[in-house]
Amino acid sequence: MSSADHIAAIDLLRARGFPEASGRSEFGYGGPGYHIAELATQDQLWDDDGTAHGETEEQYEAERDALTVLLAQRWGEPQHFSLASALLRAMARPAEIPDPWATLSESVPDLHLWRAEERWIALGVARWGERRALQLVAVVTEVDPP
Repeated sequence: MSSADHIAAIDLLRARGFPEASGRSEFGYGGPGYHIAELATQDQLWDDDGTAHGETEEQYEAERDALTVLLAQRWGEPQHFSLASALLRAMARPAEIPDPWATLSESVPDLHLWRAEERWIALGVARWGERRALQLVAVVTEVDPP
């Protein structure tokens, strides 16, 4: 997908209502109060010596940064938001951190975050362990960050 496709997906999710129950969608998954779009995914590379994984991670970070520039033209500079403390709190007291933040904290170390109208919009790179899946994700939610 191109940057224009990613922006179109984010705009569509911003305009769409939130699902009543958690589940998959054509863009990724969502639940009450949130959508998470999987903009790009690189599955696990078993025969990779680490080179392809590292290159894909750099590519997704570059794509996130390019999208950040485009979205900053709309909503200003983003907040850089770490999910490290959310992960620690979710592990200690799971009910304390609501989704989408609890789910995101499992794989996304930090986000580029904006508040636009009544919703939060975030971009991040999910890292599912060394040499496992990588994802470029966008989040649209009405749930305030922890």
